[in-house]
Amino acid sequence: MSAPSMLQPGSFADRVAVVTGGGSGIGEAIAVELARLGALVVVVGRTADRLDRVVERITAEGWRAVSAVLDVRDRDAVERMVSDVVAEHGRIDHLVNSAAGQFRVAPHELSPGGWQAVVDIVLHGTWHCTQVVGQHMIERGGGGSVLSIGSNMANQGGPDTVHSASAKAGVVAMTKSLAGAWGPHDIRLNVLVPGMTEGTAGVDILFRDEASLRAAIEGVPLARLVGRQEVADAACYLLSDYASYITGTQLVIDGGRALGRH
Repeated sequence: MSAPSMLQPGSFADRVAVVTGGGSGIGEAIAVELARLGALVVVVGRTADRLDRVVERITAEGWRAVSAVLDVRDRDAVERMVSDVVAEHGRIDHLVNSAAGQFRVAPHELSPGGWQAVVDIVLHGTWHCTQVVGQHMIERGGGGSVLSIGSNMANQGGPDTVHSASAKAGVVAMTKSLAGAWGPHDIRLNVLVPGMTEGTAGVDILFRDEASLRAAIEGVPLARLVGRQEVADAACYLLSDYASYITGTQLVIDGGRALGRH
């Protein structure tokens, strides 16, 4: 299901947005929508060819995008990226933390390396990007907005994704803490919690066959997956000036799955 965007082209005119995990899935959809709405988008990820494809998709429409290859776990690389973006484009107004790591495993079989890899990307990587961009926003003045992609696992637990659930819960606590600390600087921070999203690696990883996916969809009151465009629309709303009094909160768009289907 799709509908016209509630935000019009130009809603992000003269803004610069950084989107991590922008080479595919939800991050790609948000990057494209921000560009459509007028932002210059810096698409960040670890794989150059994926980033190039997204940038080409955006620029082919006459919109603006550039890429930056980096691993969000590398604090020095994050600092260099932010410095380069500011030097080249003058500012960063919006940050989307969409970089993620995920796999299913029984908790008693989870290796220390597996735990560390996911926590490093989801929690530490989100912190590196958010703190460094936040420092720039504070120094520049004028405010800004930060959006992190969350998960219902952070609220409900994930029996076979304890590493990801724990990291995502940390992102929620971080977001609330920074929203309180940075509110006086007019910097807003929120978490978007999408449900099972079509066309994403997360669905492929968590539901390895059609039968398990159909069973999961049967537990959703709205009885379908959420579209990537729907997630992008909600993300851009939270980032935009239309949400100027919303900070430190989570917006859940899961079709009612967290409520259960009776």
